[in-house]
Amino acid sequence: MLQRSWAGQSQLTVFHLVQPVEGGVARVVTDLVRAQTREGLRTVVACPPGGALATEAAEAGAYVHTWPAVRAPGPTLAGEVMTAARLIRQSRPHVVHAHSAKAGLAGRLAVRGRVPTVFQPHAWSFEAVQGREAALALKWEQYGTRWSSRTLCVSETERKTGEEAGIAARWSVIRNGIDLRHFRPDEGASRAPARAALPLLTGMAAGTPLVLCVGRLCRQKGQDILLRAWQQVAPAVPGATLVLVGDGPDRDRLMSNPPPGVLFAGAIRDPRPWFHAADIVVLPSRWEGMALAPLEAMACGRPVVLTDVAGARESLPPGHEAHCLVPPEDPAALGAALTQLLNNPGLRDALGRAAQSHTRSTRDVRDTAAAVCGLYRELLSLHRPMTRRGTER
Repeated sequence: MLQRSWAGQSQLTVFHLVQPVEGGVARVVTDLVRAQTREGLRTVVACPPGGALATEAAEAGAYVHTWPAVRAPGPTLAGEVMTAARLIRQSRPHVVHAHSAKAGLAGRLAVRGRVPTVFQPHAWSFEAVQGREAALALKWEQYGTRWSSRTLCVSETERKTGEEAGIAARWSVIRNGIDLRHFRPDEGASRAPARAALPLLTGMAAGTPLVLCVGRLCRQKGQDILLRAWQQVAPAVPGATLVLVGDGPDRDRLMSNPPPGVLFAGAIRDPRPWFHAADIVVLPSRWEGMALAPLEAMACGRPVVLTDVAGARESLPPGHEAHCLVPPEDPAALGAALTQLLNNPGLRDALGRAAQSHTRSTRDVRDTAAAVCGLYRELLSLHRPMTRRGTER
């Protein structure tokens, strides 16, 4: 039996089904697990092996199970659904929380509403593909929402995108938060000590303008657009350096012929030292839910330049749009924004201070986690189990 009541039980159990295991999704899950464990919940994480999530979730207090799932739907889906169903039965959770499109697909097929189920898209799958794939992804989301007790969006824009696409979900919006105790400003105004501590930046002159991009090297994050924009920035800001932090499927292509002044740092576990070393942080995404890296950078006191995708406007302090927000897939606009800030230290520092104050007052992950736990308890109080046909009993 999957159904289980929390009434009278001493410990609420949450089952997080997750794919992918790197990047922002993994960090969101790890932060939730840490906060939920501290609040006395029993957390279980099922995820593929090979990434950072399994280790970090275990360190945060979760019981971790291997769920061998690939990122895209395909011939392995039936086995992935069966494995997810088995792990959920064994864990006997009160709530299933499925993170991202693939886990949302497999998890909802495995549970079919018999346990309160939260689906968190972390950006919509139908925005990530084109043509027939996009149509199929949207059709599934429109159908699969019947097995979501709640669809949890990390920005109001993400919710609006789903609603306008015809997904008749029961919606909640809880914006992403970050660990403000970890992502905090460096102690001094000079970036020199932070740069000296990073081997890739050894020998860099103290006044070198430094732009940082942190994210998986993939089409979503738009580093190819950034490299085109950098061809405009480099001659306008002599000596400027761009560092791309991260790894991913586009690594070899991006590294094959970069413009002058571009460095690749590879994958890292903690971006905080890089934020302290940077003058500006940029994320040229094609789509998002609400990216974590800009929030982390702003909490460290750095201004950010973002593309106007879901969550970007909601991340920025009021009034920053004129300097910090550009249209997606527009290298000229991105290059112009970066050039303006690199050539105007006073404006850059003012934006950084305002970003720090705004983010530290609005984006505490402890508030996010508390709101998610409140959602779980609301769903448990309202839950009516569904039959295998997806109708309520």
